[in-house]
Amino acid sequence: MSIKKIPTTISGSLPKPFWLAESAKLWGKWKLKGKELELAKFDAMKIVVSDQLQAGISIITDGEQTREHFVTTFIEHLSGVDFKKRKIMRIRDRYDASVPVVTNKIVRKKSVFVNDAKLLRSLTKLPIKFTLPGPMTMVDTLYDDYYKSREKLAWRFAEVLNDEAKELSKAGVDIIQFDEPAFNVFFDEVKDWGIDTLERATKNIISKTAVHICYGYGIEANINWKNSLGKEWRQYENVFPLLSKSKINQISLECINSKVPMELISLLKGKDILVGAIDVGTNKVETPREVANVLKKALKYTNFKHLYASTNCGLVTFSREVANAKLKALVEGANLFSKELS
Repeated sequence: MSIKKIPTTISGSLPKPFWLAESAKLWGKWKLKGKELELAKFDAMKIVVSDQLQAGISIITDGEQTREHFVTTFIEHLSGVDFKKRKIMRIRDRYDASVPVVTNKIVRKKSVFVNDAKLLRSLTKLPIKFTLPGPMTMVDTLYDDYYKSREKLAWRFAEVLNDEAKELSKAGVDIIQFDEPAFNVFFDEVKDWGIDTLERATKNIISKTAVHICYGYGIEANINWKNSLGKEWRQYENVFPLLSKSKINQISLECINSKVPMELISLLKGKDILVGAIDVGTNKVETPREVANVLKKALKYTNFKHLYASTNCGLVTFSREVANAKLKALVEGANLFSKELS
């Protein structure tokens, strides 16, 4: 009898090769330019797809190999944002950063990632997932000197994202994931317009839609923030009831080594749950047993058909060796738990 396996995927990024960009950095700068850079990006994508296939990952991503950062690379291709004019701004209400300035109406003149998605589609017959920044997180990564309103800027980004997402869908992308770490911080805005702008970004998309809400990459500012949150992390409690009423198909969340009460998953009835079972804050590689145990706890609050195994966040800050070991552990852990359930 064949065993139905729990699907596995990653939330977003994978390490970039040392010859492409600064290694193990969230904002690693490109080492090449022009045509040479474009060819190198695609070579890197082929490598990370191969690594995922070898590990046994069942839903493949591009590992965000063609972008320096999960938010700003998309914005760079839009008009209305000045990357030379910069301001210091508080990001996620957590740390200060030098960010570009919105100086005019946001316009998307052509597709940003569609060619990348087409290449990814050509590299595997397995389902593919492509990530985009969510409207609120985009707003929270820029200084707005034009719209003068986070909500108005978010609605404009939602329209632009929707145009991009529809083209990605036509290019053969099975799942389009919107990254919204800002959902874990600005709860009033999530309620007032965050969910609405996210749904606008997904309007009339053929592909399945997902939203990834985590506690951030394993950088010092995020680790310090987590350490300040107390014995229980109940941020999801503010967002999940709203998402449960939305049209978003999948919710990706942070679970392993977090203080998120697992029972909060029960607030997402009917949604696919992408359970973060790989920690992005430590080089320690999880054992398959540890991954299986996280999935076992999560299954108490969802149905098996809605259970997916994923990473807490992206893996770009790790070495390729560590990231691949974590991918392998994710797959082996999901397979172990699937076998035990059978």
